[in-house]
Amino acid sequence: MLRAQQTRLVEVGKGYSCTSVNTTIFRHNSLVTKGNTQYISYYDADGYLVLGKRKLKSDRWILNRTQYKGNVKDAHNGISMMLDGEGYLHVSFDHHGHRLNYCRSVAPYSLELGDKEAMTGVDEGNVTYPEFYLLSGGDLLFVYRSGSSGRGNLVMNRYSVKEKKWYRVQDVLIDGEEQRNAYWQLYVDSKGTIHLSWVWRETGGVETNHDLCYACSFDNGVTWQKADGEKYELPIRADNAEYVCRIPQNSELINQTSMSADGDGHPYIATYWRASDSKIPQYRVVWHDGEAWHIRQVSDRKTPFSLRGGGTKMIPIARPRIVVHKERAYYIFRDQERGGKVSVAYTPSISTGKWSVTDLTDFSVDAWEPSHDTELWKHKHRLHLFVQRTGQGDGERTVELAPQSVYVLEVNN
Repeated sequence: MLRAQQTRLVEVGKGYSCTSVNTTIFRHNSLVTKGNTQYISYYDADGYLVLGKRKLKSDRWILNRTQYKGNVKDAHNGISMMLDGEGYLHVSFDHHGHRLNYCRSVAPYSLELGDKEAMTGVDEGNVTYPEFYLLSGGDLLFVYRSGSSGRGNLVMNRYSVKEKKWYRVQDVLIDGEEQRNAYWQLYVDSKGTIHLSWVWRETGGVETNHDLCYACSFDNGVTWQKADGEKYELPIRADNAEYVCRIPQNSELINQTSMSADGDGHPYIATYWRASDSKIPQYRVVWHDGEAWHIRQVSDRKTPFSLRGGGTKMIPIARPRIVVHKERAYYIFRDQERGGKVSVAYTPSISTGKWSVTDLTDFSVDAWEPSHDTELWKHKHRLHLFVQRTGQGDGERTVELAPQSVYVLEVNN
């Protein structure tokens, strides 16, 4: 079980806090480590994109306020970044149905960004949820939604370090067929397998989220299959998807959560929904052990709530993030029942072990959702979280909140 004294808060600077734009869960990544250097990105009080770096275990950050600003009043417009195999920093930011905003550092390990540029130049006019992932050879994967909520498709690009050029991998990996869209979570494991899970949404309203689906790729996104090895005929659609768990609409099923995988390549999905015989949404973990899918309830929440409507919601619990090593699992969340602090549920055995819950901060983080340094976890199994107290008005509204400190929370796990 983790204890509060096993954590360290390292302050970075002050960030914009009137929305949760710095702390949305779909930031891939807010933090990334390469070698012994950790990088960070966030919007400052004036909406400028800030990049920073430090040596691991150091409290001293080198910060650069870049030339770019974002519309920080819309929490969708977060910053995603990743370093490629040569050390160039790739950044994409400020999207909610906008033309692609993408740039690279001017030199390896530099915090200075060059001009905005296209990737492939195709289907880049209506971008939301940009995400970078590092592939095993140093190339990058980039995924985004083309289209709108309830009417969108998943697009996938690959960056070649050797050629310093982007290529299209999938024009439409998951096809909403102009009737729905997939809200996904993706994870590239230590063996290079790409794990992808998603819920379907039928309209712009979050209450129409339903079902949990899965696919994986062993060749960097070119071909895809189900957990049992059956090959997908692409694109993936509602009628040929693998349904991990059937969850009806109006179940308080949340979208865009997180995934992880163990050393054997077994996928784990963190999410929450409400059972049909209850009014209370509960955190759950869904995983495949190589033979079948399993579900465990993680939380024992007492407070009901309902998800309705569009836009960014101010929800009493955060979307969860999960990391796994062997049988151990850490499930990171924020719940008003626990005072809105950064909390973690830990189990020594995800299949049979008891969940122990610990608060990692002694202060409320309001609308914060967890994002972590995926590469540091993948290579060293060290858990570093991006932490900032942020507010959020329901449905893209701001709240009055002075700029708040941005921290890296180091968990001595």
